[in-house]
Amino acid sequence: MDADDRLTTALADDLDRAFDALVVAHQDRLYTIAARMLGDAGDAEEAAQDALVRAYRALASYDGARIRELRLRPWLTTIVLNRCRSVGARRATRGPRPISIDGDGARPDPEAPAAVAPTEVAERHAERDRWAARLSALPPSYRAAVVLRHVDGMTYPEAAAALGRPEGTVKAQVHRGIALLRTMLEAESRRELEEMTA
Repeated sequence: MDADDRLTTALADDLDRAFDALVVAHQDRLYTIAARMLGDAGDAEEAAQDALVRAYRALASYDGARIRELRLRPWLTTIVLNRCRSVGARRATRGPRPISIDGDGARPDPEAPAAVAPTEVAERHAERDRWAARLSALPPSYRAAVVLRHVDGMTYPEAAAALGRPEGTVKAQVHRGIALLRTMLEAESRRELEEMTA
């Protein structure tokens, strides 16, 4: 029995007591998914928190047998992706915001070891921001598939369950998303080379 199986059993037996364990076990991954989907720390935190609230409300309406049958990772992922769509749609009506995974500093990076030079830390942050921008440029269906597979580490069957798509479709979307990221990276490299030789 894995950790999620034990957690669903505990949730079925006593939702109020076990829900804290669900939050501890899944809040960081839900935030990470939301951050990669939305590109904004504040929006990501809102989506992750709202997903947990909605999960609690749903679990409170389920009987014990239904809770025990849940596959928590894909189920929670589906909820947070739906919240990301809602937050993204609301954000579209209020206008674009700059893309930053750090956002307002709500989730600071851990401090670098003393041996790491500040320039190396700055370069790492800049590279992470460039990858976040590339991810946000992907079509939403490709971005979701790539994030679940390569950021969250879900298997293809788990990602397919979370996205409500056939496994073959998810594989194709991951493949196409990675191909688009590779194309973006190659185009950036060509531009940099052209700028250096100009």
